[in-house]
Amino acid sequence: MPDDFYATLGVSRTATADEIHQAYRKLARQYHPDLNPDSDDAKKKFQEIQQAYETLKDPKKREMFDRYGSAYDSMGGGGPGGGWRPHPGSGGQGFSGFEEFDLGDVFGAGGGGAEGAGGFSDLFRQFTRKQQRRGAGPGPGGGGGATGANVEHELQVPFRTAISGGHAQLTVRRRGGRVETIDVKIPAGIDDGKKIRLKGQGEPGTGGSSPGDILITIRVAPHPAFQRHGLDLIVKVPVTLQEAVLGAKIDVPTPKGTISLTLPPGTSSGKRLRVKGHGVSAGEKSGDLFAELQIVLPEQVDPRLQETLKEIGAGPNPRSSLVW
Repeated sequence: MPDDFYATLGVSRTATADEIHQAYRKLARQYHPDLNPDSDDAKKKFQEIQQAYETLKDPKKREMFDRYGSAYDSMGGGGPGGGWRPHPGSGGQGFSGFEEFDLGDVFGAGGGGAEGAGGFSDLFRQFTRKQQRRGAGPGPGGGGGATGANVEHELQVPFRTAISGGHAQLTVRRRGGRVETIDVKIPAGIDDGKKIRLKGQGEPGTGGSSPGDILITIRVAPHPAFQRHGLDLIVKVPVTLQEAVLGAKIDVPTPKGTISLTLPPGTSSGKRLRVKGHGVSAGEKSGDLFAELQIVLPEQVDPRLQETLKEIGAGPNPRSSLVW
C-alpha cells in the first residue's frame, strides 16, 4: 500500500472532492489495465490509484488516513475497497468487468476529445458486452454478479424532528454525477449517532444481483433551550424576580404541547420542576421533562426595589457550605 494516497493521485492534502475525482479520472485513463494489457507496472499502479481514490473519496476514511497515515485500516478505519482484480476465467489478464470501476465516468460518456465519437466510447461499449457475455451465469437475471455496495451518509436533522419524528431530505450523488434527492422518514425519539437503513437504495448490483443499501448516521442539531439526556428533556425556563419571590403560574412548551407550571413562593434560580411523561417518547417508553428555573433580573433595577432589599437585609450567607 502506498504511504501517501495524496501523492499517489498527485493532489494536495487540502484538495476538494472534485479535485480528487478529476485526478483519479486522469490517472485511470493512463494506467487502466485494459489499455496496458502487457504491463505489470500499469496494473500495479492502477491498483494503487484505486486504493487511494477509494480512501480519499470517503470522508470517514479520509479523516482516518489524515490522522493515522497508511496504517489507518489497523486503527478501525477499514481498508480501501474496490480495486482491480482479474475476471474469473480470463486467465488473470482482464479487468473484472465494469462493476467496480465506472469506465463511462472515467473516459466520458460521449468518447470526446482526440478519439472522437468512435474512440474510447465505442471501444469500451464493445468490451463491456464481451465481458458481460463471458461472465454470464446461472444467477438471477442471467448474471453471476455481486450484490451492490452499501453507501454511507450522515444526515443532520433538527432537534424537534428527532424528538417528535418527521421527514428529512438526503441528497445522494450517484455514479456518473447524477444527483438524487431521497425523502427519509425520521422515527420519533431517534438519538444522535443512530443509523437508518434504506434497503435497496445503495449501489446497483451486477449481473441481476440485488442492490446495496444506504446507511444513514443521524446527527441531531442542538436546540437553544432544550437538552436531551437519554429519554429525559431539560429546558431552561427564565422567570422574573417577582415570579420567583411571590410564586406564579408560568407556561412552558413541551413536545406534547404547552403546559402550565406552578412556581412556589421563594423559588431559587436553578431549581428543577419535574413533569412526568413529557420527555422523549420512543416506542412504549417516555422520559420526563425537567424545567430548570433561571431568575432573570432587569437591566435597570427600580430604586424602590433597591431600598426594599436594603431594609430586608442580606439574610443568611448562602455560600456558607461552599468549600474547596
